[in-house]
Amino acid sequence: VEVLHKPFICHRKRKWGDMMLVHYEGYLERDGSMFHSTHKHNNGQPMWFTLGIREAIKGWDRGLKDMCVGEKRKLTIPPALAYGKEGKGKIPPESTLIFNIDLLEIRNGPRSHESFQEMDLNDDWKLSKQEVKIYLKKEFEKHGAVVNDTQHDALVEDIFDKEDEDSDGFISAREFTYKHDEL
Repeated sequence: VEVLHKPFICHRKRKWGDMMLVHYEGYLERDGSMFHSTHKHNNGQPMWFTLGIREAIKGWDRGLKDMCVGEKRKLTIPPALAYGKEGKGKIPPESTLIFNIDLLEIRNGPRSHESFQEMDLNDDWKLSKQEVKIYLKKEFEKHGAVVNDTQHDALVEDIFDKEDEDSDGFISAREFTYKHDEL
C-alpha cells in the first residue's frame, strides 16, 4: 500500500479496534473513474468503520495506521489488498484502487483495551464465558433488545469458538485485541 500524507502530529492516533469516522472518495487507478464517495453517495454522510476486524479492505487496515483526526491521506491499494480476482460491484477484477481519506473522529471500538477492561470484571486479564455473557446482556439491554438465555449461551459459545485460540476456556487480552489473521 502506498500512502501519501503530510507529516501530522497528534496525541490520539488510531489503534487496532478503533472506530473511525471518515469521508472518502474511491477511484479506479486504470481510468480515474470514481466508484464511491461519501460526499456524493451515503446522503453526504461520513462513514463509521472499525479498523482491524475486516470491516474494510486489508489496504485500509494497513494504510490508515497511526492516522490522526483532521489528517487526509491518499492510499494506492493493489488488488491483493483490495477486491482481488473477484472484484466487487463497480470494481472490476484485479483493480488497483486509489482512496482519498479524511479522518474526522476516532472512538474506542469494540476491540479496544478499554472495552476489554470493561468486560474483565475480576481484572484477571482474561474473559470467562460468564463475563462475556454479562457484557452482552448489558449491551443488548442498552439497545432495547431482549435476548433469552439460550440465545445468549449460543452467542457466547460462538464467540469462544472464534476467539479462544488456545482453547483454554478464556479469551486473553491478546486474543481479544489482536486478531492475527486480519492484520
